[in-house]
Amino acid sequence: MTYKEQILKKIKNNQEIVGIIGLGYVGLPLAVNFAEAGIHVIGFEKSQKKSDLINEGTNYIGDIRDAVLREVVVDKLTLEATTDFSRMKECDALIIAVPTPLDKFRKPDMSFIESACINIGQNMKSGTFVSLESTTYPTTTEDFMLPIIERESQLKQGKDFWLAYSPERVDPGNKQFHTRNTPKVLGAMSEDGVEIGEALYLKAIDYIHKVSSPRVSEMVKILENTYRLINISLINELALLAGKMDINIWEVIEAAKTKPFGFQAFYPGPGIGGHCIPLDPFYLEHIAKKYDFDLSMIHAAGHINMRMPHYMYIKIATALNKHQKPINGSKVLFLGVAYKPDINDERESPALEIMDITAYKSGVVSYHDPHIPEVTTNEGHKFVSEDLTIEALTQVDCVVLATNHKAFDIEYIKQHAKLIVDLRNMVEEQNENTFKL
Repeated sequence: MTYKEQILKKIKNNQEIVGIIGLGYVGLPLAVNFAEAGIHVIGFEKSQKKSDLINEGTNYIGDIRDAVLREVVVDKLTLEATTDFSRMKECDALIIAVPTPLDKFRKPDMSFIESACINIGQNMKSGTFVSLESTTYPTTTEDFMLPIIERESQLKQGKDFWLAYSPERVDPGNKQFHTRNTPKVLGAMSEDGVEIGEALYLKAIDYIHKVSSPRVSEMVKILENTYRLINISLINELALLAGKMDINIWEVIEAAKTKPFGFQAFYPGPGIGGHCIPLDPFYLEHIAKKYDFDLSMIHAAGHINMRMPHYMYIKIATALNKHQKPINGSKVLFLGVAYKPDINDERESPALEIMDITAYKSGVVSYHDPHIPEVTTNEGHKFVSEDLTIEALTQVDCVVLATNHKAFDIEYIKQHAKLIVDLRNMVEEQNENTFKL
């Protein structure tokens, strides 16, 4: 029996063992989905703390219900976590869901993917299906991952193992679309890889859309997020202009939405957060340089987004000035540090950068976020969320609505705050005490 026949037989009989490398916002929900289907899942984590929490049945991801995690870990015994990467040899499939940040020069930091590939190459058995889900630039699977895995394993892709790219499409906090019902794109380096990958992923995801190669699949991910980046950056720039022209950009958008074709509404804010949209254009710029190609539109959109926190600081400083207060020594309370509403994720949140700028200009910064009890900003400032009491609102000079959490009682905030800078259109009126984006 060939390696392909062996793994397909295991998948058909629910006998495969799936390894998920990285148990964060992408990896853990996927691991739970496989485990719910009765498949034995081994989660590989470098963090002993995360590994221990999972093995206790303790959840740390908002998109997973506590009871579901506990069921697959404690009751069904289909999910376990480990820091022992040698156990990859037990797995029939290995799915990589590690971080892909940018370094301080905004170049792709491939160290997490590289480390995962080295571990896979040194530990996997013959006949293993390997899939990368982390956001990256096109050609990563073929030109970066493949040489490492083949070098470390002395095995050959297409003969001894199969390599694929299937981008994650996680939208934290989305109640309608989640891991199972969001269609999944799959591109592998061989037809056998596509066949095996589809059979495997259908255990955890309802629909698989197959494409011709990993680089097509990689470009799909970049296109999806770059589309959003460009449109959000456009509306942010228009919002800044509209503010100078005394035009309510929110009224403009609502009117434009009445057109039944050719327009999709995007909304302004203090900047774009999360792991994908702010970072993807820099991944694409990285590979475009190798092809001597200038991505001028994407470059411009990325830099508009990068400048938004500075413009938001100017909004805060201007509002304080109109109340005869300098930023120096003024107490500024930020409401919300998550990058989007009703989640506990502050990655790349523009609120953190605005807080850093305000603190650098000698403002006295504090914050409240019902979902994030403590936070460390990009510049290393550590803050603990304060209770949103009447005293907290009345004793500060300015309240900044930075994230539109549903938990915020806007009438309560309006009643007690001296000055509000609304970056999320949470307050309908604009007056001498309320300044909007």
